[in-house]
Amino acid sequence: MQFIVIEWQVYSLTKDPWSLALIGLMEFVPAFSMALFAGHIVDQKEKRNLLALCIAAFSLISLGLFLLTWPEIVSDWSTSTILYSIYALVFFGGFLRSFFGPILFSLIALIVPKKVYPNAATWSSSAWQIASVVGLAFSGFAINWFGVHWSLCIVYSLVLLSFFTVFLISKKPILNSKVNEPILKSLKEGLSFVFNTKAILGALTLDMVSVLFGGAVILLPIFAQDILCVGSEGFGILRAAPSIGAILTMIATAYIPISKNAGMKLLTAIFGFGICIIVFGLSTSFWVSVVALFFSGVTDGVSMVIRQTILQLKTPDHMRGRVASVNSMFVGSSNELGAFESGITAKLMGTVTAVVFGGTMTLITVITTAVASPTFRRLDLREDFKDSTIDEPLL
Repeated sequence: MQFIVIEWQVYSLTKDPWSLALIGLMEFVPAFSMALFAGHIVDQKEKRNLLALCIAAFSLISLGLFLLTWPEIVSDWSTSTILYSIYALVFFGGFLRSFFGPILFSLIALIVPKKVYPNAATWSSSAWQIASVVGLAFSGFAINWFGVHWSLCIVYSLVLLSFFTVFLISKKPILNSKVNEPILKSLKEGLSFVFNTKAILGALTLDMVSVLFGGAVILLPIFAQDILCVGSEGFGILRAAPSIGAILTMIATAYIPISKNAGMKLLTAIFGFGICIIVFGLSTSFWVSVVALFFSGVTDGVSMVIRQTILQLKTPDHMRGRVASVNSMFVGSSNELGAFESGITAKLMGTVTAVVFGGTMTLITVITTAVASPTFRRLDLREDFKDSTIDEPLL
């Protein structure tokens, strides 16, 4: 919700796609550069308290954004000063983001028995998507009902609530026996594991490319305001549509097994995602755009469940923080880099051409991977589930 409100505010101030690209860049740089170090720290520290510390720091960002949109400050400060201040807070948020992924990935493994990892991955991703739907949809209506300033006040209140709920989780043991291991050796071990595990490397690479070139959502303020002309409420619906599709898919995959031919299913899902992005870019109808974004969420939901299941099943407990940090570099940071790429291409090519270009590059990448990597194309997870004491996942 916070990211959406800031997107709207920044574009309202500048009317320039470049300003949206900078939001993604400001979050990408620290998130990417700190990711490996964050994974090392997570593997060395107690997870619950580290998560609480990160949320407390994040609350300061939310408070800062709330204060930056105070009417008196907006009227007294120049537009450039407000923008630079927003970018600075987004940069700090990117630094914190490098910790969130590894912490949560490690905590789930410490809370959930291994034999139900697949089902847990589905419900964990579904919970995240539900929060996305509510946050994305409500943010558009909140901007219309309360304005940007009080919408950010709601965000700050919810961040404080999340801080207190973290303490409902008990402290967890540190499973890494190499607590005093030199940091460079630790980082090298994590990278080596990911690059030598072809299933993990293939899944992360595919998802990274689709997110990088399919980052059309960063341009939704332009579509909502200038192309489809649907205002902040339409903007909220457009933003929520992919998450609604993802949630419905994840609920379905909680009961439909997709472990057989997982590699081919992942390739098909990402190919479908690219098609949806192209349709969205070419559409001039609001509801056609909503449907295209909805199905982009459906295909992305399948991709997310398969990727998370691969990561959970194939990662040793003592390396979860580092592997999750590499995952955040591949996929999490590519969200911000994809936002930057979309903003740049929109500036150079025009908004519609940039979106179609991104979808086309996704299709080319999937086809290339399918042809060049028959091993990944034949990836099947059923043997991994047998090793986890169950014959078939509840996916």
